[in-house]
Amino acid sequence: MLKGILAISGHPGLFKLIAESKNNIIVESLETGKRMPAYSTTKISALEDIAIYTDEEDVPLKEVFKTIHEKEDGGKAINHKSSGNELKNYFGGVLPDYDRDRVYVSDIKKVILWYNILHEKDMLDFSDEEEENGAENDRQEDDLK
Repeated sequence: MLKGILAISGHPGLFKLIAESKNNIIVESLETGKRMPAYSTTKISALEDIAIYTDEEDVPLKEVFKTIHEKEDGGKAINHKSSGNELKNYFGGVLPDYDRDRVYVSDIKKVILWYNILHEKDMLDFSDEEEENGAENDRQEDDLK
């Protein structure tokens, strides 16, 4: 689901990886559809590699998105421009044990903005994951027999 989706420092929104070359990559904005090069000197984060700090262990961003999706019954999350307290309360409802010392309001804003962008573009599909988990559970049950 998040494969090939990138956040690029200094550029708002999310981007889809289009092509790679030796010194740069070509990305396409999910919002505008415009393509541009992103150079190796730019800080680029793949959403599939991002995790949120919690008191126990880091939770992959995909799991956080899935929880938001379930909380909102498949709808949009709150506005990322809501007040800091509203964002923290909302995020606490999504991920109750998130590390309040290491996860800042700016991080919460990004997660909610990214979720809403992916939701708007109909790119939040958790069905593959559920099928994988179901198949894995079936295999585990077979092992127990």
